[in-house]
Amino acid sequence: MSYALILYDSRQGATAALAQQIAIGIEAGGLEARLRTVPPISATPAATTPGMPTQGPPYATLDDLRNCQALALGSPTRFGHMTAALQHYWEGTSELWLAGALSGKPAAVFTSSSSLHGGQESTLLSMVVPLLHHGMLITGLPYSEPSLSDTTTGGSPYGASHVAGAHNDQPQSTDETTLCRALGQRIAHIAQQLHSPSS
Repeated sequence: MSYALILYDSRQGATAALAQQIAIGIEAGGLEARLRTVPPISATPAATTPGMPTQGPPYATLDDLRNCQALALGSPTRFGHMTAALQHYWEGTSELWLAGALSGKPAAVFTSSSSLHGGQESTLLSMVVPLLHHGMLITGLPYSEPSLSDTTTGGSPYGASHVAGAHNDQPQSTDETTLCRALGQRIAHIAQQLHSPSS
């Protein structure tokens, strides 16, 4: 079955919760949602890659990325940027870049932060950069989604987002959930249109 890959890093669970809502939207849009994460990295030189996680999604392989029809990429904000672990993953995708394996596929981004002005939009843009280098088609959220104009929490034309609170205990707002699902449905629909026989 054709699938959309939801590739994300999440250490406190807020970004993973966004991924789950995007998955609902993708499946409502007619594609399988495949969730994958990335291993943590360490500044300790002797550290090695940990084994596959015992809970939650497995670590993403290059084949997960190569064979997807669409991609949703997510990260918590780290000083207005994606996490080092997610950046490290993308730095290992040169073989896909050389082959043009991702070129022409739709992609979207999502993030979470502890505060309302915690660098969400710059983090979303930081994730867009490697996707553009791979030739992916960036899909944001249009203002035809009413929740984008109504939200007083997360949500951006650049991608879905969530304000998790200083103690990471703020639940997703209705608008945040709605926009996640809309983003997932959007990339699923675009992927299918791109692969339809008439396109």
